Amino acid sequence: MKVAIVTGGSSGIGLEIAKVLIELDYLVYALGRDFSKTDFENKNFIKRECDLKNRKEITLFWELIKRQRVDILINSAGVGYFGLYENLSLDEIDEMIEVNLKAPLFLTKLFIKNLKVTKGYIININSISAIKPAIYGCVYGATKAGLRHFGKSLWAESRKSGIKVVNIEPDITKTNWFDDKNFTYYNDKEYYIDPKDIANLIKNIIKSNLTITDIVIEPQKFRVEKK
Repeated sequence: MKVAIVTGGSSGIGLEIAKVLIELDYLVYALGRDFSKTDFENKNFIKRECDLKNRKEITLFWELIKRQRVDILINSAGVGYFGLYENLSLDEIDEMIEVNLKAPLFLTKLFIKNLKVTKGYIININSISAIKPAIYGCVYGATKAGLRHFGKSLWAESRKSGIKVVNIEPDITKTNWFDDKNFTYYNDKEYYIDPKDIANLIKNIIKSNLTITDIVIEPQKFRVEKK
């Protein structure tokens, strides 16, 4: 059975990706901080609590499955704090760098040899903020731009091995990611992306023989709501 690792697999985009991969007969290791509100159960959905800010916990997970085959690594977990840059705390800046950038780099480093064996996929769920100025999201945008550049550079470096590296930059997506934000998506389907559509896009990428390295996804219209 093919194996996938999905960070942020307890909810949102990551959970929808995990569901699609299970439909494709993958065994999915879902990494998340808290699965207490995750109502999805499946014998091929392996929940692993892991604090991506903690390198030791990341390494312990790698030690657990390092001898298994790995076909897909999906870096979907993300954290964002928004507002004037001068008002961000050092802890908020540090957390965004740890989760959005360092954790994907660490996981990719640990599993890249497994992925070369299977000629697998590394898929980074970035953000539209990686390619556009991120007003009130300077650090968030910087971490996502860094991850995108890493993915593009790794693809150029590793393509001869057979590994596929894909960057996906979605705009505002309808998930619970906005629960603790002072803004949210406008609740009209023309103004947001459904996380299931991102998951199905990944399914199509995997099933395709095309080499796809960078995808930007935007809703037809743009509007956000202030809380």
